[in-house]
Amino acid sequence: MDIVDDRTRADRLVSDVSEDILNGAFAPGDRLDELSLAERYGVSRTPVREALRRLASSGLVEVRPRRGAIVARITAEKLAELFGAMAELEATCARLSAIGMTPMERRRLEEFYASMEPLVSAADAEGFAAANLVFHTQIYAGAHNGHLAEITAGLRSRLLPYRRAQFRTPGRLPRSHAEHGAVVAAILDADAAAAHAAMLRHVSLVEDSFERLAAARAVRG
Repeated sequence: MDIVDDRTRADRLVSDVSEDILNGAFAPGDRLDELSLAERYGVSRTPVREALRRLASSGLVEVRPRRGAIVARITAEKLAELFGAMAELEATCARLSAIGMTPMERRRLEEFYASMEPLVSAADAEGFAAANLVFHTQIYAGAHNGHLAEITAGLRSRLLPYRRAQFRTPGRLPRSHAEHGAVVAAILDADAAAAHAAMLRHVSLVEDSFERLAAARAVRG
């Protein structure tokens, strides 16, 4: 039971620390001390250690010998490269899904997409972010290429804090849902070119939304 609780706390910490890094509470180069973080978030050091490990794999945090964990310095150019690669990988998954998804997989994708509508209506950013991950994972699986799915999921993990942050941009949830709709329609029509184009546009707009959110926060700061 304690192991499960620690994992849950680590999951929450990853989200909380990511948010604090992205909103400027922790600046690039700041040291992330386990004890200080445990006190700040009201947890033990065990979930903090696990959260820092995951954040390091995402690129938000660097773990250096004798210095411990620090907030990584990521340039706008590097982030643009990562989003560019992500867009191409996801677009390829969408194209292959349009070609190779089974009838059952297409039906499940359509039904899951429809189930996200209440989250949009309720402006539930956290719920939509969680469902969004499932939605994209269904498309990775639908490509029926395990290596591609693994690479795409790995890069997505690195960008996950940035992608989650976009949902705090005003009006982003309904726009994202509409973009998903274009992807789903193309996959259901078995239109590979349209699925590729729709997903490429979607991920490009994800990057644009995050950039606008970051710019707004910089002005407020």
